[in-house]
Amino acid sequence: MIMHPALKLRHIRAFLDIAADGSLSSVARRHGISQPALSRTLAEMEDLLATPLFRREKRRLVLTEAGALFRRHASLGLQSLEDGVAALRPGGSGDSIRVGILPTAAPRLFPRVALRFREAHPETLLKIETGPHSYLLRLLREDEIDLMIGRMPVAGEMAGLAFEHLYEEEIVLVARAGHPLRAQSLPGLLQAVPLILPPEGALIRRAVNDFLATLGLPALRPAFETAALAVGRGILAGSDAVWFISRGVVADEVDRGDMVVLPTGARFLSGSVGITRRQAGPVVPGLNQLIHLCHDNTPP
Repeated sequence: MIMHPALKLRHIRAFLDIAADGSLSSVARRHGISQPALSRTLAEMEDLLATPLFRREKRRLVLTEAGALFRRHASLGLQSLEDGVAALRPGGSGDSIRVGILPTAAPRLFPRVALRFREAHPETLLKIETGPHSYLLRLLREDEIDLMIGRMPVAGEMAGLAFEHLYEEEIVLVARAGHPLRAQSLPGLLQAVPLILPPEGALIRRAVNDFLATLGLPALRPAFETAALAVGRGILAGSDAVWFISRGVVADEVDRGDMVVLPTGARFLSGSVGITRRQAGPVVPGLNQLIHLCHDNTPP
């Protein structure tokens, strides 16, 4: 069967974006068109291919078996086209990769990756966004960044996204070196000093709340909420506060002896760190090399 000559690249891009997002309204906003116009584009494509590509489940569009089959081939075809365009620019002077970095990967993992990537691809600009999980996830869905590195999103956030595991990372309780109450029982310590918790929207907050509940402290009110290293470090240095935070955020401070990890005895305070991407999207020159470097530079 020969592809219908009326099938255009705009049909393919719209189809892949809808398959990744599951929502006509959000894809229409991203494309800068009305939802009825996007619906017409999809209907045209299904007519040209003579098969339904999606079925509606509640408020989402889900690929049919034929749609899933077509998506695999369409993604490869679009990637080949993007590679062809990139090949016409051997100098690569305009190439850039947009990366979202969550706090757990910002101090140690990604700086190493960025420097090694620069050595291998000096012509490619790394545009780095930092911020909380919800902010970076929105940028990823709106195609404002190409990938996000940090904690794995919860299952309800994974529609249209793919996660690639890099390593497991624990949540630690840290204090300044020489903390006067570090030998006290953990429940007593947490009630005696200012407590810093990750923000409510942080992925690790639920695990910390659950841990506090096991200690009989479900209603313990923090003095501060932050996942920012500069802020947490400053508060710890100037007080007897303690901080629940991902180890990757404070790994350098712990290694230097500026902070100490207080034992919690908890085995479930850990989670997967990795790379989150959209399931479908254009090929970005150099992106696969950046991902390989992330794997090569994961913490031991």
